[in-house]
Amino acid sequence: MGGDYIQLTPRQLRIIEIVKAHGPITGEQIARKVNLTRATIRPDLAILTMSGILDARPRVGYYYSGKSSQNLIAEELKRTKVKDLKSMPVVVNEHTTFYDAIVTMFTEDVGTLFVVDEDGFLSGVVSRKDFLRQALGQGDFLRMPVSVIMTRMPNIVMVEPDETVYEAAKKIIEHEIDALPIVKKVKGENNKEGIQVVGRFTKTNITRHYVELSEGV
Repeated sequence: MGGDYIQLTPRQLRIIEIVKAHGPITGEQIARKVNLTRATIRPDLAILTMSGILDARPRVGYYYSGKSSQNLIAEELKRTKVKDLKSMPVVVNEHTTFYDAIVTMFTEDVGTLFVVDEDGFLSGVVSRKDFLRQALGQGDFLRMPVSVIMTRMPNIVMVEPDETVYEAAKKIIEHEIDALPIVKKVKGENNKEGIQVVGRFTKTNITRHYVELSEGV
């Protein structure tokens, strides 16, 4: 389970229903309604409060926050950082041939390759769509380097490690792409500055995380 979400137990679900019906309500009152001691349900109340499902106020008690599962999932997506869910990037250099790049793509089972220059800095991105588009054209495309068909700087859509999953998902949707390079600015030899690829963030990362959250709320 990702983030702060866990699978709620039947007892925790029962506590939520009690608070919905009777809140604000004290911990002692909740304990009596579930026929347990206050100490026994203390961990349950802590989990429900930290997850945002319940709120608590001193000398008032617990009350239902009114947040639905979808609200809680949305909040988690806005808290979780891209670096927490990233996949390993699949990288080729600018001189890699069209043929070798396709082989790499299918061998690694990815839909996007990140292209780097001789310094190891990001210089382009190439996707299945780019390969298909070129394959439908003319010429000896199998021998041409991927640098001919890749999307170049500054038109590459990127994401930084500390950006949120929500921000990354918006970029993927808005630009209609399958994957984002996760990048950071670095200095190479002779203090040359460039952008280094440190990860990959894809539609699959988003979908997997969403499913995990949905199963846990």
